[in-house]
Amino acid sequence: MHGAPIMTERITIPLLATALHPCAYLSDREARLVFLAPSPASDPEPLYPALLAAGFRRSGPDLYRPDCPSCSACTPIRIPVRDFVPDRQQRRTLKINQDVVIRILDAVVNEAHFALYQRYLWARHPEDAEKNSDEDDYRQFLQSGWSSGSRLIELSLEDGTLLAVALVDMTGSALSAVYTWYDPGMAARSPGTLSVLLQIRLAAEWGLTWLYLGYWISTCRKMAYKCRFAPAEVMRDGLWMALKPEDG
Repeated sequence: MHGAPIMTERITIPLLATALHPCAYLSDREARLVFLAPSPASDPEPLYPALLAAGFRRSGPDLYRPDCPSCSACTPIRIPVRDFVPDRQQRRTLKINQDVVIRILDAVVNEAHFALYQRYLWARHPEDAEKNSDEDDYRQFLQSGWSSGSRLIELSLEDGTLLAVALVDMTGSALSAVYTWYDPGMAARSPGTLSVLLQIRLAAEWGLTWLYLGYWISTCRKMAYKCRFAPAEVMRDGLWMALKPEDG
């Protein structure tokens, strides 16, 4: 099944749609995704910033967005990093993690990162752990022909204990938070929230405008947290607009 193609001045990219399948976030809904199918001869990297701004998300080498016929709960969300102000709980998270050491690394396979990734999946997303269990799967998860700016943000304690790793893509104006995984035994440090806070800080320090957080779903506990990073913008009917407090 095919979706409507995306047109640019130089290239037309067809969209390939999946069959309807049970939604991973809302158990009473059916979902459908559309994927970009770029020409092997084309250079997709110049298109990537525009595709992020159009609501697409990267998973490994694939770019996709929801295209569900009876649901629009998945809402693209981004943070204008220079305007961000942490709330009281977020300031507390930063304070208790003052001892965290940050390293920016190339997006390549690292045994310690991979071991943490496996532990995280089995603890938090066991439905995904079995199909992402070997190193080849992990390598494909990291790779991207869409961005030469893919990096790993490694967070560790002063004694070298690995706390969290975030895979991000950097473009000329934005950072895209592709995926974050962390030590399930250190939940008291709020490593997921910490990772987003540090990505916002780094994006601002690097002179970028946006941090793309993927999709926000107000009625899904796993995804609802994203509206707590404010101010934020969401895409509705193809237009970015401010997320209002009452929307969350």
